[in-house]
Amino acid sequence: MSTPTLPRRNLESLSSRILETLRPILPRRLRGDVPIVPVVRLTGIIGFSTPLKPGLTLGGIARSLDRAFSTRHAKAVALLINSPGGSPVQSHLIYRRIRQLADEKGLPVIAFVEDVAASGGYMVACAADEIICDMSSMVGSIGVVGGSFGFDKLLEKVGIERRLYTSGERKVMLDPFLPEKPEDVKRLKQIQSEIHESFIALVKERRGPKLGGPEKTLFSGEYWTGAKAIELGIADGLGDLRSILRERYGDEVLTPLIAAERGLFGRRLRGIGLSGIDQLWSRPGFAEEIVSAIEARALWSRYGL
Repeated sequence: MSTPTLPRRNLESLSSRILETLRPILPRRLRGDVPIVPVVRLTGIIGFSTPLKPGLTLGGIARSLDRAFSTRHAKAVALLINSPGGSPVQSHLIYRRIRQLADEKGLPVIAFVEDVAASGGYMVACAADEIICDMSSMVGSIGVVGGSFGFDKLLEKVGIERRLYTSGERKVMLDPFLPEKPEDVKRLKQIQSEIHESFIALVKERRGPKLGGPEKTLFSGEYWTGAKAIELGIADGLGDLRSILRERYGDEVLTPLIAAERGLFGRRLRGIGLSGIDQLWSRPGFAEEIVSAIEARALWSRYGL
């Protein structure tokens, strides 16, 4: 004996009536008639950790990106960017993941620059279909930089002998405790040039005909304020997240912040939990982390921050 079934058209009609009945009591984000633009905040130095704050890496934000692009009824995804750059590898990994999700979900991506989107931070911004900034934002720095310290003269002065054992003549290239060699510097600059060319190709691919001004200027590593960045075509407009999204999607638009997931006791699943300065001082390699913190501070300071 067969069980009677309703025609598909009747089922769809019934579902619509049920939804209409429940709509007034459903949360706004579940009603389907309210536009939603999830927001992912990308703040900090990319791939560069300090004692109190982990660096911005793909591993640290992958879940947030996945959740944002999987948000039901999303009209777009907004990236709130404030980064002076950092690791070129992590910058590119984050860029690629955003583009993969955008293509997979068919959602437009809008980047909103706060203080800075420079170097690797600008590479991440290029993953968006549109870059919006403030008139005082610092944007650009399409280049590659590397730095170190030289301690060989200090060791000689205080009477310390450096003992290093290797197999491979280039294994200690640019060791900060040995005198700098011109051939090592030449090799480093060659590697930087290769990375720079890849960065330039990425910007050209994403920005294309929007770019204006001579390439020698655009790709010199220089950075500009928002208005000039728009003039040069490396940004698209001035504004802030709330105003732009309300203008485009209406006053009812919802902009949920997709934050990193937290563990059982409210701490972020990734990162360092601070539970007393004594624990920090006892951490292995804490002295090195202090140096990293100083270098991170110097990187922000390049943009007057």
